[in-house]
Amino acid sequence: MFALTAIALALVALLYASVGHGGASGYLAVLAITGHPPETVRATALSLNIVVASIALARFARRSGLRHDLLVPFAASAVPCAFIAGRYWSLDEQLYRVAIAAVLLFAAWRLAIKPKDTGESPRKPPALPVALAIGAVIGLVSGLIGVGGGIFLSPLLILFRWATAKQAAGVAAAFVLLSSIAGLFGLGLQLGTLPVHAGELGLFAACVAVGGFIGAELGSRRFDTQLLRRALSVVLVIAALKLVLA
Repeated sequence: MFALTAIALALVALLYASVGHGGASGYLAVLAITGHPPETVRATALSLNIVVASIALARFARRSGLRHDLLVPFAASAVPCAFIAGRYWSLDEQLYRVAIAAVLLFAAWRLAIKPKDTGESPRKPPALPVALAIGAVIGLVSGLIGVGGGIFLSPLLILFRWATAKQAAGVAAAFVLLSSIAGLFGLGLQLGTLPVHAGELGLFAACVAVGGFIGAELGSRRFDTQLLRRALSVVLVIAALKLVLA
């Protein structure tokens, strides 16, 4: 079971990194399906998120640049909010299961739909209050559930034409990295320690690092992963149902 879990996490990392995401929602799904206790999955998902988002950021930033004018306003509110949620907020197990299931279903929907990049020049970044408000909401949800927020931010950047698909991937990777660090730090302060097995986490991190590197490299070179993304969306739906019905 451990080997299958490690392989599944690596595949999740590959797919998510191809669009600049860290993969936390996918890790939550894999860990739920493989029976990991709820008290450990939040810290594990955030830790793996940091590894993969770092790799994705390096690849996309090098090839497409990084839109700091987009990243800074969103991250300015998301980072402290992710820390606050990780440090002070917690849900009972059943409510947490429902919350994760909701995030997984949203992620499944986003993965099943190919982002529409018209190729047109992006519009100006949103007004500062708008960006701060969006970042704050995403940060709070990210810190509470144990995700980086890229699955929420990327669609908005593309939908409102604030960025091209490639630019959105770079911004999302940086956003995920920062919010995941903040959320994990806050969670560690809340619990006093991170409920993860160091040896297991180290092996999982090595697997997602390999998958994340391959995915980021393919994604930055316009590799079409849509079929694989749809397959992953099915897995996320199954995991969501397992969480709610278990």
